Amino acid sequence: MSRIAYVNGAYLPHAQATVHVEDRGLQFSDGVYEVIAVVGGRPVDLAGHMARLRRSLRELRIALPMPPRSLGVVLREVTRRNKVRDGIVYVQVNRGVWGRDHPFPPETVAPSVVVTARSGLGPGPAVVEAGVRVVTVPDQRWARRDIKSVSLLPNVMAKQAAREAGAYEAWQVDGDGLVTEGTSTNAWIVTPNGTLVTRPLGPDILAGITRETLLALARAEGIPIDERPFTVAEAKAAREAFVSSTTSLALAVVAIDEAPVANGAPGSIATRLRTLYLDHLRGAGAGDWLAA
Repeated sequence: MSRIAYVNGAYLPHAQATVHVEDRGLQFSDGVYEVIAVVGGRPVDLAGHMARLRRSLRELRIALPMPPRSLGVVLREVTRRNKVRDGIVYVQVNRGVWGRDHPFPPETVAPSVVVTARSGLGPGPAVVEAGVRVVTVPDQRWARRDIKSVSLLPNVMAKQAAREAGAYEAWQVDGDGLVTEGTSTNAWIVTPNGTLVTRPLGPDILAGITRETLLALARAEGIPIDERPFTVAEAKAAREAFVSSTTSLALAVVAIDEAPVANGAPGSIATRLRTLYLDHLRGAGAGDWLAA
């Protein structure tokens, strides 16, 4: 089946789905994006993703390209045309097409919109059962990591470093030796006394939609939570560690650099939260496309 993309008002085969050579997303990384899970043909936590998209656009002073419900229709249609039951739908909004110059183009220039979808969600059962390894790298990103910008080159370099080291993810570490987040995930540990720790929201990290859901699930389970930064040394001495994202869900980390976390196997809290999150995906989390 030929995959279909939406580009600026048209549904096109992937081979024909292109943006203009002077699109600011191409030339300046001047745009934002969202990745939304699809389960059973329905979007997961769409309202949260669309709220974050609107916030990112506001922070960069890019106009919302269409009413939220209209964007929901486009997301639904791209998902339907690609016959995605369980997978992801991706939306990117760039500032638009204009002659290459750093200042913003006139407000009359319309933003560019690209939407794609594909099947497949999360790592396979063998990866989940074994857990994954992360490596630590210096955080070299810009100071507004709370904006889901398409400017991802430092993330790309860090992820490649992880892959070359045989690891699943890289945890980025700030100048104070504190873990910020992964290249495409939020970072978590569980302390020896069973407290769940993850860095608080702010300009240092992205407000993960999966992160928010996991915190709510943990609170409902009565798991103690401490939203604070943690060091690499603390993470290596933790009882458990895991990462979270739309595509990783909640995934146990069993080694950091070359150091095993606890006994080197997925821990009970990470495993429980993953189970609860899977229930969320199949239940209340999977909503209506027009909830955008």
